[in-house]
Amino acid sequence: MTFAESNPLSEELERQLLDHVGVAPAEATQSDLMSGVAQLAREQLSQRWVAAQAAQRGSRRVYYLSMEFLIGRTLGNALAALDLHDEAAAALASRAQRLEDIEQSEADAALGNGGLGRLAACFLDSMATLGLPSFGYGIRYEYGMFAQAIVEGRQIERPESWLGDGSPWEFPRRGVRYPVRFGGRVDHSSDKALWFPAGSVDAKAFDMVVPGHGTAHVSTLRLWKATAPEHIDLHAFNSGDYARAAEVKNAFENISWVLYPNDSTAAGRELRLRQEYFFTSASIQDIVGRHLQEHGRLDNLADKVAIHLNDTHPAIGVAEMMRVLCDEHALRWPDAWAKTQRVFSYTNHTLMPEALETWSVALMQQVLPRHMEIILRINQEFLDFAATLRPGDNQFLRRLSLIDETGERRVRMAHLSIVGSHKVNGVSALHSQLLVKTIFADFAEIWPERFTNMTNGVTPRRWLAQSNPGLSSLIDRHIGTGWRLDLDQLRQLAPLADDAAFRAEFMLVKHANKQRLAEHIATSSGVRVDADSLFDVQVKRVHEYKRQLLNVLHVVTRYQDMLADPELDWVPRTMIFAGKAASSYQMAKQIIRLIHDVGQVVNHDKRLRGRLKVAFVPNYGVSVAEIIMPGADLSEQISTAGTEASGTGNMKLALNGALTIGTDDGANIEIRQCVGDENIFIFGHSTQEVAQLRKGGYQPLRIHDQHPRLKSVLQAIGSGTFSPDEPARHRSLVDALLWGGDHYQLLADYDSYVQAQARVDTLFRDAEAWARAAILNVAGMGMFSSDRTIREYARDIWNIEVHDGRGAKA
Repeated sequence: MTFAESNPLSEELERQLLDHVGVAPAEATQSDLMSGVAQLAREQLSQRWVAAQAAQRGSRRVYYLSMEFLIGRTLGNALAALDLHDEAAAALASRAQRLEDIEQSEADAALGNGGLGRLAACFLDSMATLGLPSFGYGIRYEYGMFAQAIVEGRQIERPESWLGDGSPWEFPRRGVRYPVRFGGRVDHSSDKALWFPAGSVDAKAFDMVVPGHGTAHVSTLRLWKATAPEHIDLHAFNSGDYARAAEVKNAFENISWVLYPNDSTAAGRELRLRQEYFFTSASIQDIVGRHLQEHGRLDNLADKVAIHLNDTHPAIGVAEMMRVLCDEHALRWPDAWAKTQRVFSYTNHTLMPEALETWSVALMQQVLPRHMEIILRINQEFLDFAATLRPGDNQFLRRLSLIDETGERRVRMAHLSIVGSHKVNGVSALHSQLLVKTIFADFAEIWPERFTNMTNGVTPRRWLAQSNPGLSSLIDRHIGTGWRLDLDQLRQLAPLADDAAFRAEFMLVKHANKQRLAEHIATSSGVRVDADSLFDVQVKRVHEYKRQLLNVLHVVTRYQDMLADPELDWVPRTMIFAGKAASSYQMAKQIIRLIHDVGQVVNHDKRLRGRLKVAFVPNYGVSVAEIIMPGADLSEQISTAGTEASGTGNMKLALNGALTIGTDDGANIEIRQCVGDENIFIFGHSTQEVAQLRKGGYQPLRIHDQHPRLKSVLQAIGSGTFSPDEPARHRSLVDALLWGGDHYQLLADYDSYVQAQARVDTLFRDAEAWARAAILNVAGMGMFSSDRTIREYARDIWNIEVHDGRGAKA
């Protein structure tokens, strides 16, 4: 009997290779095998999708609109959900291939950048696992945001061509396309408004099936590709004017090329607005069309449809829904508005006023003239209502207005989202409290019941079971496998923290993960690190408020202290950074270059004897995170208190046994409550203290002058110690701290941060105590499952019944 005869999946793989990949099984490359296994999984996913759509017909559905869905690689997750992992591994082993190698040949889907997109991906996983009738809607970016390379310390952006060889996970929906219109004028000569657009682009649907785990339920991620009504100007082409022939095609289709195009130019800002409206309009047309197909009427729209706005990128959907209902289906304005408010809900992801999205009224009138009219009417009716609550209080009305009248008139998209939704949520307990006390206090005064909290979560299937098979197997042997669907079961690990044998096994798994990470660092950055050292990790989008620069200040402090006393028994440390800076964000790019420059000096200083290393891992994404998270010892969550809405990297790292060093910010607070004060390193000023410092006239220069250690660190950075070829290279970073106001209060928290790092060293020296704390971090992560978050959304915001993987109501 041949292996293929004894393993049905091997037979099926051979068929896929022959019928769909077009290669003889004996000649299949790793790429061919990936395609073959993917096709095999795709068939089963397709069957589940068809069954789910039939079963969910007529049901109330949630539609999750997000600019990003950072789903990473699909093969491993699909095989796990279909319970095919072991069979696929055996089938590949018969061909002398490892499943892990085949999985790594798949490109990450370049559909997002940071926490916003990864959260959306986790949520779709949980919606499918919990059996929620659901769709995610986004854009099918052809080139992602960018692929990051580091050349001589500088971030270089290159296209991320993840679709170059196609994707086996896409289902093109050839009959599903919608026109999306822009510009033109609006005519009011008849009873209803008539929009005569200047141009339109077609939105073509591509579906990806998101499988649930422990269930046959699936969710759908529908992505829109922009296509020109006519692909080329054939007359121009035949006349030899090839550039003009393709001009029309490119002018329309660039909408779905790149995530977050550079908005430092007028053209870039217009393209961003077009992007946001493009996917939102197509999605709402699709939602309303599906509803009419299933129900044949609109009076029950709000009973069957829940649309969730993941941040303000799809906020224009409020105006678009009103346009569709009033202009295309002739609903009366009051009826349409009542339905719109019941349909929409909104998640806010930032407390920083400068980060709240706004669009110039002039640009909105140019690109979306009908929507600007609708927004102005919504605003007028809302302000008329608000005026009855505080007669004569014009400042109150100015703060509430959907139009910011200070300077250039701008549409406040967060305000539109709040007014147009029945529920608004923050993403951690602190964040949600601050929303109603600070930036949205006036709205909360009017509608206190509208605001609620939904603390973020992550899917344990991706971020523990898939990314950390060693730890998953260890957990399975001791408490069973049920934690994948009920993360609260991890609390059963807590007593094992006092079991010396379990601690030893736990740390062996951690060391193997650190060795794998060390190999990736060497391959990707050329820096060789010691897996026995403390792996100190800060991996996230590079931004001033996330304070990578504060981390660097500690690195330089440590470097100087080690040079001053080289014979001291220093705890060996490897400082690991990863993250992309937005292409137009020069300060963030400068911080990346400083990290590189400090690493160049530190890594080659023989006086340190390898006890301090600095590595920047390029092109951070889901697959890189799946290597970093399991190998981390220390998780840097050091944003200025009151600036990080929640964070999910903090959850992923703790779930994999990393201890957190952080401020009392975002979900760090809830992590501290779950793991215990003794198993986390909290430092720095509280949110209230940050506000008091700012209110009282924060003076960073005074802190600098009173702190010789800090003064020495800033002097070294600003005078060229780490950039001798260009001594003033990093002077702007130092000046921003000393003379630019140090907006995120790095200097105020510096001393507390350095002291907390000393406490880290002390605990790490005690290997048994560190192992115990790491295990208790894993055991305390039960509440941070995205399954819990989605249950709460379904119950408190979307009003949809949740079913667990066994079909029982939850």
